[in-house]
Formats: sequence, C-alpha cells, structure tokens
Amino acid sequence: MTDFICDYNTGCHPAILRELERTNMEPVRGYGNDRFCASAAEKIKKAFSCPDGQVEFLVGGTQTNQLVISSMLTQTDGVVSAATGHVNAHESGAIEITGHKVISLPQHNGKLCAKEVREYFELFYGDENHEHMVYPGMVYISFPTEYGTLYSLKELEDQKAVCTDFNVPLFIDGARLGYGLMSDRCDVKPEDISRIADVFYVGGTKVGALCGEAVVFTHGNRPARFTGLKKQRGALLAKGRLLGIQFDVLFTDNLYFEIAKNAIDRAMDVKKTLSDRGYEFLLDSPTNQQFVILEDGFYKKLSQKVGIEFWEKTDENHTAVRFATSWATTEKDVRELERILDCQEI
Repeated sequence: MTDFICDYNTGCHPAILRELERTNMEPVRGYGNDRFCASAAEKIKKAFSCPDGQVEFLVGGTQTNQLVISSMLTQTDGVVSAATGHVNAHESGAIEITGHKVISLPQHNGKLCAKEVREYFELFYGDENHEHMVYPGMVYISFPTEYGTLYSLKELEDQKAVCTDFNVPLFIDGARLGYGLMSDRCDVKPEDISRIADVFYVGGTKVGALCGEAVVFTHGNRPARFTGLKKQRGALLAKGRLLGIQFDVLFTDNLYFEIAKNAIDRAMDVKKTLSDRGYEFLLDSPTNQQFVILEDGFYKKLSQKVGIEFWEKTDENHTAVRFATSWATTEKDVRELERILDCQEI
C-alpha cells in the first residue's frame, strides 16, 4: 500500500543505521554522558546560533511536552495553548496528570493569535479574584501547527512580546520543526527560533530518526535538577548514546534540513496531484501535511489502497483526511498515488 498516513511510518535515515552499527561495540558512559550526545548538542547549538543553549535529549514528543511544561511551571500554573494544540487535543491528558491545566484559547488555522493571548492575560490579571484561579504560566505553540500551518516571523515576535510583558516563557513544540523551516513560505530562520523561544525542541522522531527529540533551553534557563526530573518521569534513557548518535548524524553536513526539504517537495507534489484533479482542501498548508476533503464513500475506497489518516468530519457526508509526507517519501510514491486516483475502480 502506498502510505501517506504519517511522517514516522518508516525507520530512520540509512546514515543513522550505519553509524549505530559502526559504533555499536564502543563502550561509553550511560545516561547521555557520552561523546555522541556532547557532539550532537554542540552541533544543534551551532545550527540554531544558540551558544548559551542547554540541550537535553528525550525519546518522544508527548514525553518532552510533559516534562518541559511540568518542570517550568509552579504548582498553581497552567499552560496556554490553541484548542488544536497537541498538548490540548492529542496527548491523553499528559499535561493534566502532572497537575497543570491546559488553558485552551481559540485557534485560527491551528495558530494562536497574539492579540487574543494578550487579552486573556489582561482579563486574568484584571480579575480581582485571580489568586484563586489557575495562572497562565507559559505559552505553548507548535511550529508547524497541527494543521501544517506556519507562524510568520512577525507572529512569533508578537507572541514573544506578550510573554515578555507578562513574564512567562514561550515554548515552541518543534516535533516537525525541520518541515516548517524548510517550507518555501517560511520567513523564520533557525536562529530566530532560538532567539524568540525560551525553550524549543528539535523533532527527530518525525524527521529522520528512529526516535528522539532534542530540547533546547535557550539562555541558561534549564530547570534545576533536570536530570532528576527526567529520572522521575521515566524519561532518562540509560543508553543515551542511542539519541546522541542519531542527532549527531542528523546535524552533520546539514542532513536534517536536507531531508526535511524532501518532505516539503513531495508534499507540494501531492498537493498539485490532488488540486489538478479538483479535490477541495480543508485549508492551505505549506508544509508536509495536506488536508483534503473527501466524500465518505470515496474515502472508504481510497483508504483501502492508500494510507491516509482521518482528521475530522466536515459534514454528514464528507471527511477531511490527512496526507503526510516525510523525509523518506519518494517521487515514486506520488506517481503511485496519481495512478490510484486515476484508476476507474476508484
């Protein structure tokens, strides 16, 4: 089956496998105290022009979101997110289980509006009873968003201005960060991410790694005793080399950004394929996730031949589905999609 169901449906980039095999018998210290993690951290800091950054390697996105948010908030704090934000919609209460509320605000094609965030803060502090309420202690955004959309540089700077004015950190979820930065419509550079965010992470799971996310605290602001916090949450990998080696390879010779660009190129091919055949899109996404509205009967037939993912119902007879490309998607995959769409049986 031709598969566009997600961007982590394959293993990892072959260069990672080769390096894992080459270094397999080399004994190193555990828990990330090895030369591979050290090298990867330096390469990431260089790539994002963040010399004062502190890099931590974790296994998955939900784990990363939970640990970063819970370690940076006080017990009476919550985190502000778009209604469609991953921490609010698709993490099974992973944030709430730590005792922190996700404060959901309206989304606009997946994005938070800085003006509305500011109005929320002003309304909160204008309430004379706010000491009895959950404090908005952090702003969380995804880049790209869950809908594949992008914040412009101005939009990010506007979000940062709100956070600065109210003295809260801005956290950028970068599970698909490479796919955002390599979009032709992106006016944000890697150094902008580290300049604007108080903490962000570089997604590996969805961008070429077997698993792993690299968290960057941008200005010496890593929470105290972070290693102990990782240990408590089951997030401290004994064989930390597994993560270090992968990110060391990804950030050698610009590999991370090059393979991310492939996903964007193939997504634009998929977009053109669907557009040329008259399919309607849920929204205009410039990244590796494309959302198409299909008649339910056709959706059922197509999903038997092409791996696609349910996204949401648009009315009683139509469904929005997601086509996701990745670093591993090929032109052959797109041509096969074209063949299937043009098949009389469909």
